[in-house]
Amino acid sequence: MHANEQTLTRFYTAFANLDASTMGACYAPDAVFNDPGFSLQGQREVAGMWHMLCAAALGNGRQDWRLEFREISADDNRGRAMWEAHYQFSATRRKVHNIIDSDFTFTPEGLIATQRDHFDFWRWSRQALGLGGVILGWTPFFQKQMRKQTRAALDRYLAKHP
Repeated sequence: MHANEQTLTRFYTAFANLDASTMGACYAPDAVFNDPGFSLQGQREVAGMWHMLCAAALGNGRQDWRLEFREISADDNRGRAMWEAHYQFSATRRKVHNIIDSDFTFTPEGLIATQRDHFDFWRWSRQALGLGGVILGWTPFFQKQMRKQTRAALDRYLAKHP
């Protein structure tokens, strides 16, 4: 197994166990993360997001959390993984099953330099938000508003957890 595949396996195993500290240690200091909900720069922001999300999953009850990962592949520069998260969305207490395809790049030291997660935002919003997600979840305006809300939540979290 390539060393960068080992990094991704360590990352997703830690995620399955809601171990945000180990997840954060997999990122380079200047890491970049993007998905439909977040656009982050630097290990502090990326690791902070995982700490916030893991804390929310733990706060909602560990019994509702499950993560499965597969199709991990990596070489010296790039990697890929498929994963599925089952959880309770804390804002609405609705159950979510999100299916994510992740693309990575790595530093020469084997740390994650970039991560881009792809998932069907409208599918996610319908599950997490119910009728509001059904009606508005597909619109660029709604997606932009959601990014503003997640950014504000992360900023509040990082202010409380420097």
